[in-house]
Formats: sequence, structure tokens, C-alpha cells
Amino acid sequence: MTQSKTLPYRPCVGVMLINAHGQIFAGQRKDSPVAAWQMPQGGIDDGEKPRVAALRELWEETGVVADLVEKIAKTDDWVTYDLPPDLLGKVWGGKYKGQRQKWFLYRYLGTDDQINIATDHPEFSEWRWIGADDMIASIVPFKRAVYETVVAAFRAHLA
Repeated sequence: MTQSKTLPYRPCVGVMLINAHGQIFAGQRKDSPVAAWQMPQGGIDDGEKPRVAALRELWEETGVVADLVEKIAKTDDWVTYDLPPDLLGKVWGGKYKGQRQKWFLYRYLGTDDQINIATDHPEFSEWRWIGADDMIASIVPFKRAVYETVVAAFRAHLA
């Protein structure tokens, strides 16, 4: 059994991408057997700055390039979550107990047809724009507190 107390958190970024109406981009995870909508997020590479990682992850998961977004805000602190026991030791090579995330809020300046989730390594099977409360309700339960924190941090910019 993996001892979660001795494992570190995986350094990660998350992106809340909002449209002109303050709605949030949500992608349906391809690898989930149940409905699991989430915002773009992913690991920070060694030596990579969080903002650079956020723009890279956004591009990798949505095809949205940096020229199509405007940075609005970021979380002041890192937000953490622990993996549930059934995933501990199974994801990320068993090296982490959860994630430590820096979140960025970007306004999308492009059009919907410029979003392309059919990337080289697709993470999402479909996507949509949704409100903040729907975003919180749509995330897997073990990440819900993170999404509540992020929505609260960025609430003034949302629909």
C-alpha cells in the first residue's frame, strides 16, 4: 500500500477559460467511464514557469494559442487536492499523493470554431461553455473543493 503522507504533490497548473459572456470552457474527459467535465489542466515541466505551463496545457488540450487569450487573473496561492484511495499509487506512476495547482483565468478572444480538442493527445471527447455552478457540479467529487476555491477566486469575472 502506498503511504500517501510521504508522497509529494505533483506541481500542476489549471486554466479557467471564459468566453465573452463569462461562461467557462468545460471538456468531457475521454478516459473517464462516468461524466467528468473539467477545465484544462496539467503538470508543470521541470524548469517551466507556471504561466508558460498554463498556456502550453491550454494549447495541448484545446488547440487555443496564446494570441487568442487575455490573462485576467491568477490564484494567489497554490490549491491542493489529494487523490482518493482507489487512485493513489495508480496515476502519475504512483509518485504523487495529489496535485498542487496554480490557476489562471484567461478570457477567450477567438471564436468557437478555433477551439480544437482533436489534438495530438486528446484529453476531451467533447466540450461546451457552462456557468460556474454547473462547472462545480460537473467535476469529479475529489476535485470539487479545488473548483469551489477557483470559482470563488475568479467569481467577479464570471456570468
